[in-house]
Amino acid sequence: MSKAEIGPRMAGGKLMYNRAVRVDEPRSWLFLAGHEARDEEGGIAHKGDMAGQIRLTLRRLAETVAEGGMTMADVVQIRVVTTDLSACVAQYDVLMDELAARHCRPASLLAEVSALSDPDMLIEIEAVAAH
Repeated sequence: MSKAEIGPRMAGGKLMYNRAVRVDEPRSWLFLAGHEARDEEGGIAHKGDMAGQIRLTLRRLAETVAEGGMTMADVVQIRVVTTDLSACVAQYDVLMDELAARHCRPASLLAEVSALSDPDMLIEIEAVAAH
C-alpha cells in the first residue's frame, strides 16, 4: 500500500491538514465512530478544558485504532466536531502536536455543531484508517 499527501496546508512549520490523502491498494480499512474524552468510568473528563479533551479523545482514538490492528500513522482522514469552534481553534496546536507525535497526517475536517451527545463534550473525533 502507498499513501500520498495532496495539498498539505502548513502553519508555523507544522501540518495543519492535508486537503487529501491518496491510498493505493490497501489491504484493510478501519472506520472509526466518533470518539470523545471519556474517563475509565465512562464519564466525560476534562469538563470545560478543550486541550484536555483533545488529548484524551486522541488517546481513546489511538486505543481503538490499535485494537483494529493499525496505528495512528494509518489514519488517513479525521473529522473533528466541536461545540466551541473558537476554543478549538485556540487549542489547535494541541491537536497538531498530538497528531504529529503519532505520525498521523490525515485529511481532515473541523466543524462546529450546536450540541454533541453529552453536554460536557467539547469535541468529538471520528476517523478512517487504511493499511
